[in-house]
Amino acid sequence: MSYEDLDAWKRACRLSCEIYTVLSRCRDFGFRDQITRSGLSIPSNIAEGFERGSQKEKRQFLYYAKGSLAELKTQVYIGQRIGYIHIDRASSWRQELDDIQKMLGGLIKTIEG
Repeated sequence: MSYEDLDAWKRACRLSCEIYTVLSRCRDFGFRDQITRSGLSIPSNIAEGFERGSQKEKRQFLYYAKGSLAELKTQVYIGQRIGYIHIDRASSWRQELDDIQKMLGGLIKTIEG
């Protein structure tokens, strides 16, 4: 199976694109850079893991993706609290991140056998 077939990868890519689009006019460049890099890291780590040679490496990169997901979820929360991200959008993004997190957990369990 290719990483491009994974719903977790597809959804993480869509979310990353949405974050870039929504925050493209954010003048806080430090925040914008950090949150977009966290969002980009999730699908990137999924892809890298699936292209690695061993199950151990694949699992490790899925854990990296989960770490980036937690980082992004925190940044979405903070962005909402400081007024950069509307509450409805932040709630939607956090729900999407919860769903992706569950998918990553399932993938990790599958690999661990």
